[in-house]
Order: sequence, then C-alpha cells, then structure tokens
Amino acid sequence: MSLIRRSNVFDPFSLDLWDPFEGFPFGSGSSSSLFPSFPRTSSETAAFAGARIDWKETPEAHVFKADVPGLKKEEVKVEVEDGNILQISGERNKEQEEKTDTWHRVERSSGRFLRRFRLPENAKTEQIRAAMENGVLTVTVPKEDVKKPEVKSIQISG
Repeated sequence: MSLIRRSNVFDPFSLDLWDPFEGFPFGSGSSSSLFPSFPRTSSETAAFAGARIDWKETPEAHVFKADVPGLKKEEVKVEVEDGNILQISGERNKEQEEKTDTWHRVERSSGRFLRRFRLPENAKTEQIRAAMENGVLTVTVPKEDVKKPEVKSIQISG
C-alpha cells in the first residue's frame, strides 16, 4: 500500500502516514490473527516523524530550531517554496553493516525527513539565515517592521 499524501502544512504529520506499530511482532503486515494488519510504511517515515522542530516568535524574527544530530550541514536543506512555505529536509544514512557485526539494538532512525511550515505575511523570506551548531539547525526568518499608524492632529476651529 502506498503512503497517503495530504497537504496541510500546519499538521506536522500531514505528509506521510506513520505506523506506530512498525517493528512490533504483531500488526503492520504480520499474519497474526489477534491483531489487525496495519498498512506497511517505509523506515523513512520514522525518520520524518523523528525530526523535532521548535518554532518561536520574537519581536524581530521567527526562529526555528531543529534537532539533527549526526548530520552535516551539507546533508540538510532549507528552502522557501511558493514564497511563503519554509521547508527543512535532509537524509540520515543507514550505518554500513559488516557480516561479522552482531547488532543488539537499533533505535536511531535513518532515512529522509521533511518538515514544512507556512510562514506568516510579515516574514522577510529574502533575508532568511540558517546555521548549524552541535547538531541543532537554527533558521531565522526576520519579520517586517510593523508600521505604526500615522496620527495627525487636526486643529479644531471655532
């Protein structure tokens, strides 16, 4: 079964269907008669679901902080789509397996991740800055100055 595609940029899980039971001995396509079978999804979805991003607004800017441990800046992309959609994506490669290796546990996700955010009208998309330090990507989107309404005092005659 293919992934269900939706396009709500406000819902962080709207681009893929995530299977919370993937890797369990039941469900997810196993032949167990006690539990229903869930659609099988790729490991890329787990990596997508694991891309945690904070978004805060300051008086000067919108600031996005993404945890991308183990990735180099060359493996992460920051793009603006359609003029107002901030897209953060990247790929974490799977570790090479040697035939002599014995794995006891695999918990770190690998694969592609993608997060999209609709930026507000006051975002200066042409001045976006991105920096990466200690596995944290920081994307700063400056805001336009709010124009205060000009008040002109009118003299009352009479």
